[in-house]
Amino acid sequence: IIIAKNQYAHMELSKDMQQNGIEKRYLALVHGHMEQMEGTIDKPIYRPEIEGNMRRVVDERGQRSITHYKVVKKFKDATLVECLLETGRTHQIRVHLSHIGHPIYGDTLYGYGEEEKELIPRQALHAYGLDFKSPRTKEKLSLRAELPEDILNLINKL
Repeated sequence: IIIAKNQYAHMELSKDMQQNGIEKRYLALVHGHMEQMEGTIDKPIYRPEIEGNMRRVVDERGQRSITHYKVVKKFKDATLVECLLETGRTHQIRVHLSHIGHPIYGDTLYGYGEEEKELIPRQALHAYGLDFKSPRTKEKLSLRAELPEDILNLINKL
């Protein structure tokens, strides 16, 4: 979360967000091994009215959605993946990774979460990085957060 301390900073950060000047990075622990070490998922996401919160990758009905990914580390039956969002649709990372056959551990909506409660009580998705320019100095800032304990415990179990 970025919080502006004054109106000027708020305006600059808002402008940067609208122009995709703020990079949001996530770490996800997914099922299986990714075929490629990095890539881009450029698939539209659509929410059918009858399915409530569920989103689907579909044809022209959906909004263009772009997720860049890079494999960080492979485990026996899992992969730790860094995701960089170019667009910010609801559930985008979860929908895209599930669509390519690698649902996130613990994801009850797009994965096998109900069967994985003993491994992790939530989805193994962590917002860990923000890259943006300081509103005042324009210096590039990179903020990072360590993986939380529950995801580290899941990695040890796997």
